[in-house]
Amino acid sequence: MMPIWLKQTPTGIVLNLHCQPGAKLTKVVGLHDGCLKISLQAPALENRANEMLLSWLSKRLRVPQKQIQLLSGQNSRVKRLEIWGSITPEQIVEALSP
Repeated sequence: MMPIWLKQTPTGIVLNLHCQPGAKLTKVVGLHDGCLKISLQAPALENRANEMLLSWLSKRLRVPQKQIQLLSGQNSRVKRLEIWGSITPEQIVEALSP
């Protein structure tokens, strides 16, 4: 059973995230409103939080950053990302469990 914040699509895997910039630590916090909540150390200035999110996800999921694309939410706390490549939904759930 897939979590509510993850959806397999024909092109990849879409994640619904709720991001909280300006936190002490970058980490998975838990669930928030049907999204996976992630606190980010970077401030919500000049795209820095988005850049940190992509870089952190890339390391955490062990996929190249170019395989992660921000679909929506560039200027919002609620973001949709798509990941493609050889990673499975199960691997994502395991890597992102709080």
